[in-house]
Amino acid sequence: MVEIAARIHPLEGRVFGAGGVDIRPAPPAARISLRAPASSRAALSECLGLKLPDRPKTSSADRARHALWLGPDEWLVIDENQGDLVGACGRVSARHAAVDISHRNTAILVSGDGAEDILSAGCPQDLSLAVFPIGACSRTVLGKAEVVVYRTGGDAFRVEVWRSFADYAFTLLREAARDLQG
Repeated sequence: MVEIAARIHPLEGRVFGAGGVDIRPAPPAARISLRAPASSRAALSECLGLKLPDRPKTSSADRARHALWLGPDEWLVIDENQGDLVGACGRVSARHAAVDISHRNTAILVSGDGAEDILSAGCPQDLSLAVFPIGACSRTVLGKAEVVVYRTGGDAFRVEVWRSFADYAFTLLREAARDLQG
């Protein structure tokens, strides 16, 4: 009998905290990449239990489930309780494509007074609270890695990144935090 090894988080044991800033891996979550035409949005929203956003850089959330607008017909749906997102969407007859990307992505949580400055060290987008309010999200870059940045609080962000770039993104954020502390 073949024994399957448990998946190790790519940032296992990596935490940085200093000067009021905290950088840590997010707990495991279920994720889907969801594509659908506007005519399918209502049925998919109902099955997922939250309204799929219809405007750029917006999100919606219900408890531990989040839907992030990535394009006119594209969302990243995250369930921190690791619910069966593909199964939920599979009960919908409206046209859509739901692909489980739970093992492709991971997330880094960045919080504290300097969180915005730390992210801005590697992200060309304006992440100021006036332009990128709580709930804003965007597919962008962090250094040379494609990421999705999601503002979860006034001084808190979730950075979704492919597992293969997780170490790079974490190290970039940690070094930016060290640089900003002087």
